[in-house]
Amino acid sequence: MARILAIDYGLKRTGIAVSDPLKMIANGLATIESPGLLKFLEDYFKKEQVELILIGEPKSLNQSDTHGTALVKKMIEQLKVKFPSIPIETIDERFTSKIASKTMVDMGLKKKQRQDKSLIDKMAATIILQDYLSRQP
Repeated sequence: MARILAIDYGLKRTGIAVSDPLKMIANGLATIESPGLLKFLEDYFKKEQVELILIGEPKSLNQSDTHGTALVKKMIEQLKVKFPSIPIETIDERFTSKIASKTMVDMGLKKKQRQDKSLIDKMAATIILQDYLSRQP
């Protein structure tokens, strides 16, 4: 069964999460350096079947674009060219990094662990995906 992959794309780092084959549970997969995203996905898609790519779209509180929106839109275009057979959807990513940080506190992680931005990015991608999965019929 195919999985759903979620991306929390940033200028420096990108968090990635995938669903289980039944598309019920989101799992953090990796945090990678953003310039290596397409290569990482190419390698991953050789091993795993993915039916949908979700990418977090940064928006301000009033739904207007932020400085990161153009960056994400550019990456979406690159993904469409590189992986034309996989549909791509955007999803609101507002507050996901804050929710990830709060979750890390709730998990009892030490301050040094909570400052690990790569962990925050991976958790943000997981939150994006779990939110999507929980809204599916």
